[in-house]
Amino acid sequence: MKIRAYAKINLGLDVIRRKENGYHDLKMVMVPIDFYDVLDIEIASKMSFECNREYVTSNPNNTVIAAIEYLRNKYGFKENFKIYLDKHIPTKAGLAGGSTDGAAAIIALNKLLKLNMSHEEMKEAALAIGADVYFCLVGKPSIVEGIGDIVTPFDCKLDLDILLVKPKKGVVTKEAFKLINIDKAYHPDIDLMAKSLKDNDYETFIKTLGNSLEEPSFRLVKEISDIKEEMLEMGFDGALMSGSGSTVFGISNDKNIILKAQEKFKNDGYFVRRVKIVK
Repeated sequence: MKIRAYAKINLGLDVIRRKENGYHDLKMVMVPIDFYDVLDIEIASKMSFECNREYVTSNPNNTVIAAIEYLRNKYGFKENFKIYLDKHIPTKAGLAGGSTDGAAAIIALNKLLKLNMSHEEMKEAALAIGADVYFCLVGKPSIVEGIGDIVTPFDCKLDLDILLVKPKKGVVTKEAFKLINIDKAYHPDIDLMAKSLKDNDYETFIKTLGNSLEEPSFRLVKEISDIKEEMLEMGFDGALMSGSGSTVFGISNDKNIILKAQEKFKNDGYFVRRVKIVK
């Protein structure tokens, strides 16, 4: 069974407050994009895991393995699996590359083993594995709140041409959160952004782009700031870092701007990908 595991970007990210347990309350607009890994999984006599990227191994931090073990403990199945992950989404990029693979594993096992999991049971599994896994499970443009446990899908009418650019260095999310000063951070209007996407209002959408984690992530990886600045100088209507980085995305209605930027950043040695929102 093959499952596409779609990447995401944060069109808006507001860090609202730090909780007593050390986690943060967030409010975000997150959208899936047409860029994905492919998880191929089938029942087998013994467990095996292969990936086209050597850095992805079958350790407990692998979200695919974590999802299987969580569900095995909960439902008590004995089956083993032959797994192949065709990996394309880069890591430490703010694109949910690990989270989306975990979500794909939950979907695959629910179908393969006929577990008949309810939405709440799938949600519980997703939240046990990682913060963005539940959004990836829902897989629709959404307002995401709390620690990723409140996901409210909406109908996105706005069609966007998006260019992803990622420097070689990634950002460890925990490090970005350690550096944030919530009182001084930028706090985008997430509700207004969601409304602009529902209303097909491009001008308001561009004005509401914002990410509270940009400034601390700029301090961790200066190239993020450089890429954003260069995109805006090239004529993009808007540019923003996704998640905690290090991917920056540019938005433009001018195909020529996107094509020129794609060639330029690729020649500079960056990871580059043109994408659209999956609705």
